Amino acid sequence: MMRLRYLFAFIACCIALVSPAGAHEIRPAFLQINEISTGLYDVLWKVPVKGSMALNIQPEFDPAFTLKRAGEEALLDGFAVYRYRLAGEQGLPGSVVRVPNLRNTTVDVLVNIALEDGVHYSFVMNPKDPQVQVPQTPSSLQVAKTYITLGVEHILGGIDHLMFVAALMLIVRGWSMLLKTITAFTLAHSITLVLATFGLVSLPPPPVETMIAFSILLVAVEAVRLRRGQTSLATRWPWVIAFAFGLLHGFGFAGALGDIGLPQTDIPLALLFFNLGVESGQIMFIAAIMALVWLLHKSVTLPERAPVATAYAIGCLASFWVFERLGTLFA
Repeated sequence: MMRLRYLFAFIACCIALVSPAGAHEIRPAFLQINEISTGLYDVLWKVPVKGSMALNIQPEFDPAFTLKRAGEEALLDGFAVYRYRLAGEQGLPGSVVRVPNLRNTTVDVLVNIALEDGVHYSFVMNPKDPQVQVPQTPSSLQVAKTYITLGVEHILGGIDHLMFVAALMLIVRGWSMLLKTITAFTLAHSITLVLATFGLVSLPPPPVETMIAFSILLVAVEAVRLRRGQTSLATRWPWVIAFAFGLLHGFGFAGALGDIGLPQTDIPLALLFFNLGVESGQIMFIAAIMALVWLLHKSVTLPERAPVATAYAIGCLASFWVFERLGTLFA
């Protein structure tokens, strides 16, 4: 078990050292199409901004439709926002929506279509397949597929959440405690994700992001103290810490879901499958570490101070995020 913990530590250290400084950089573009009368649509197009530049992508429709600008470009919460008016003699079902330049990017596009008769569609386009034919009949299965995919992509792109899970592994002793700790984290962030999505509780994103970074730093410090023979609440009952900070991380997930958007007629379904996607991605991350542990266990002897080096690596990364986000908070 001692060697196993060293292997866990070494892998987590590698992840921390190669992770980029930012977090939550994988955000989809968002296309909302609302039918306001027969053959006439309001179109909202949100594109992620990197630095001061918006991605050069734009939706296109079949030749039977005409797309015209309706208002000036605006910047809102890291997105460039464009508004259009779409007109056509035929309905959108059966037509093709495409984003040609999407192949040159690494982002997905979430498309929500709301028709005048209450019919609603949700689907995702990606760089490999930057077009989709709007089905004649909407499907709840399509909503589920769309949001579980977005959930997986969000957690695997949310490096700070993954670093928190990696840091928890450093203070957990035994497989049963690891299971209990991850379960507590999952339950907690699911609670606040649901409450925040339905507007029952709320916290502004900048303080939440700062405290998420601080939570990673705190757990990393506890991992160092544990290797020095010092114990605390965090190391004796790591599931308590996981639950407490999981409530905070849930606000981060809710903020990401707010950026993505939810289909107004299928909010419970979309929320359920987004959360299932987050959990699936989290399990994939842990399973990947376990698989590497098994492989390295056959051939690698790690230095005894690998867990301490790991904790310092994760702690340094978290410290950078804390100060970076404090700067944004007080800017």
